[in-house]
Amino acid sequence: MDQATEVSTIVSHGDPIAPVIFGVTLILVSALFGRFGARRLKQPSVLGELVMGVLLGNLLYFLGFDLMAILREGVGCTELSKLILSGVPVDEALNKLMGPEAGESFLQILRGPHGSEYLAVAQAVDVFSRYGVIFLLFHVGLDTCVAELRSVGGDSLRVAFIGVLVPFALGFLVTWMLIPEAPHVQHMFLGATLGATSIGITARVLQDLRQSRSGEAHIIVGAAVMDDILGLVMLAIVSGVVVTGSVEAGEIIRIMLLATLFIISVLYLGPYIIRLLIKMLRHLSMAEAKLFIPFVFVMALAWLANLVGLATIVGAFAAGLLLLDSHFKAWGDHRRHKYSIKELFAPLEAILVPIFFVLMGIQVKLETFFDWHVLLLSTGLILVAVIGKIVSGLGVLEKGRKRLAVGIGMLPRGEVGLVFASIGISLKVIDSATFSAVVLMVIVTTLVTPPLLKITLGQGGQATGSRKISKMCE
Repeated sequence: MDQATEVSTIVSHGDPIAPVIFGVTLILVSALFGRFGARRLKQPSVLGELVMGVLLGNLLYFLGFDLMAILREGVGCTELSKLILSGVPVDEALNKLMGPEAGESFLQILRGPHGSEYLAVAQAVDVFSRYGVIFLLFHVGLDTCVAELRSVGGDSLRVAFIGVLVPFALGFLVTWMLIPEAPHVQHMFLGATLGATSIGITARVLQDLRQSRSGEAHIIVGAAVMDDILGLVMLAIVSGVVVTGSVEAGEIIRIMLLATLFIISVLYLGPYIIRLLIKMLRHLSMAEAKLFIPFVFVMALAWLANLVGLATIVGAFAAGLLLLDSHFKAWGDHRRHKYSIKELFAPLEAILVPIFFVLMGIQVKLETFFDWHVLLLSTGLILVAVIGKIVSGLGVLEKGRKRLAVGIGMLPRGEVGLVFASIGISLKVIDSATFSAVVLMVIVTTLVTPPLLKITLGQGGQATGSRKISKMCE
């Protein structure tokens, strides 16, 4: 009996969801070890979870654990189930999704005594990870203050525009040169992924350097938030082009208008809907209301975004942008309540988000890097990722500001880049080799940012005159 069979025998008896419990527990324990290792090395937690996923997935796969062979295919398992339920024979569906060789190997696992259990684990983990992405973007929205965005002025807006458009253009050009056989939508999607910025990683580094209230920090954070918004709009455009199969200017304009209309409608109608929900649910306690109403709201907007052809994360971000603790003043002084919305949702985020990052790492197939084309693509993506964001620092026109520090602060792709890449996989825009190259780019840009920021900014105290900005959204 091989190792995979031994493990599956342990988890297959009793409750039918026991294999799912085992799979999720394995991933969460891996995430804990990854987070611990990252903190010991003074690196972002997301990096530890991602690297642990890469190690776990590849090591167990090469040791013969069939469960990892299934998990490595990610969203392909969900697509496989759809094809089977639509009446397509299993072998034909696998051949269509993975090709003859990989499909035959996958089929042997499914025909084994625990194949259906492994498939159930993969689908359940995929669902958990999708919830993780939704709550991650919801958290980013909660951290975003519209008033603060207005206060940082034109510098942040210029940095954001340059930081999205230059990497997109360079990414399109470089990927077109390196993988000319790929369709243009793949070049567009990779360009959009390169335009992303992880606000969380940069914000943590600025805090560690005691520079979180400096002028450069406000420009970086403001630009990163605007970058997220512009990136989500660009993601909506590229995803729409993929779904419609059209790259015509009229189709791009239609999707852009749809995305803009959705965000504007949500921003204007959202507060009225929130107040209506609060009025209807006055019988709840404040703690229940602060948990129940935001949860319903974020799920509804994520579903609505998908309904109009946008990514669910656009709706989740919009929900976070709208919800404030002050909306719950109908229960009295909301500040007297012990926990904020963000704190109430922290346990959900702490459990679900690491599943997403570890799963992304598991889907990185290290054997693809034996192909020099993949290594060349990885190098090209890393160079474009670095150059495109450093150039964005030129958008700072105010004298005395450290433009290089601002550009470096925009470098890390982190969780946002991984979210974009995961959507690319689900839309079948990028294959496993290209996905692995994107993940390597994310790891490198995340690793180099903290030391480079430390060199360009140095240790320092808080800037004066900036505390009033932090109070705008209380």
